[in-house]
Amino acid sequence: MFKVVIPARHASTRLPGKPLVDIAGLPMIVRVAQRAASSGAESLVVATDHEQIADVVRSHGFDAVMTRSDHATGTDRIAEVADIMGWSPATVVVNVQGDEPLIDPDLIHRVATALDQDPESSIATASSAIDDASDFFNPAVVKVICDVHGRALYFSRAPIPWARDAFAADSRTLPADLGAQRHIGIYAYRVRFLQRNARLQPAPVEQVEALEQLRALWHGYRIRVVRDVPMPHPGVDTPEDLERIRAVFEQSAL
Repeated sequence: MFKVVIPARHASTRLPGKPLVDIAGLPMIVRVAQRAASSGAESLVVATDHEQIADVVRSHGFDAVMTRSDHATGTDRIAEVADIMGWSPATVVVNVQGDEPLIDPDLIHRVATALDQDPESSIATASSAIDDASDFFNPAVVKVICDVHGRALYFSRAPIPWARDAFAADSRTLPADLGAQRHIGIYAYRVRFLQRNARLQPAPVEQVEALEQLRALWHGYRIRVVRDVPMPHPGVDTPEDLERIRAVFEQSAL
């Protein structure tokens, strides 16, 4: 069993009031909650610092919890929810981003299940195969390398793994056996990790790469990776993203 928390802030530099924007007749945060509710989660909570968001969520039959407005990350907001709700240290919680109205419920379930079945890991996430060289060499595409048990060894904006001999001959084509994986930004956590995370000091490598997940690896926590998942739909960060998502809903009558 697992729980889903959807952090939802009203403030957004590029798209103010983002959780409440209309998508095919419903606020985006409600669209996200509907998808997440189909994941098999035991319970679902929207964590917000804005009363209007909480009211909208509740009016559509979902639970909302008011949290502080000074959280630096969604992970910190989820930790506060776990404390408010009194969840046990062993509870598995999935962080579903509030700006992903096309999130795959099966992806949520797979990540939660992977963590639940791996008692040595504190976090679970996902990755998708990279088949295109432009993605592999793009620093905006985060790559992940895993060990034989499917746990993350390292995340990087650099092209890893580096095929020394193949790229010496041709760096425009990816070797068929490279096995490169793009990190997908969905996370499941055990509550005991959330309780400790805020006290972890930032890691030098985390600051160099600008990747928060490296903090957990630096401090010795294990991250389980569900590999080769289908590439999910992008989230909504800009007005252009919003129009694209609206078009998808209109075309598919979701």
